[in-house]
Amino acid sequence: MIGIDGCLERIMDIPGARSVTLVDGASGLAIASAGVYEGVDQHADAAVTTDVVRVILACPALTTGADGDDISEIIIDGTRGFHLLNLLDGDFEGRLFIHTVFDDDPGNLAMARFQIRTILAELAGADHGR
Repeated sequence: MIGIDGCLERIMDIPGARSVTLVDGASGLAIASAGVYEGVDQHADAAVTTDVVRVILACPALTTGADGDDISEIIIDGTRGFHLLNLLDGDFEGRLFIHTVFDDDPGNLAMARFQIRTILAELAGADHGR
């Protein structure tokens, strides 16, 4: 099991990673962050991103499925990069998630998803969707 700082450092080592924030989904507060935040305050970003996660989790069309089929990841694809929102499982108070911003070049969506899942599994001390 790795700590929060180690988790964020390892995510920032993924090619194309520009910034990463650990967010408390219950309060919308940024708990920890790393990387470059150009023109965006990580605390304001955490609050708005929390609203996005809450809207998606409240949408019946997106959350109804087989029992145990919970949303664990949200992908937002832009013209110059992508955002990954990974919801954490584990023994945490409330719902935590990681918001990672990637540049399209040299970022690789498939590889980033795989690496983040592996890192978050270590942070949570459990299997995180692998």
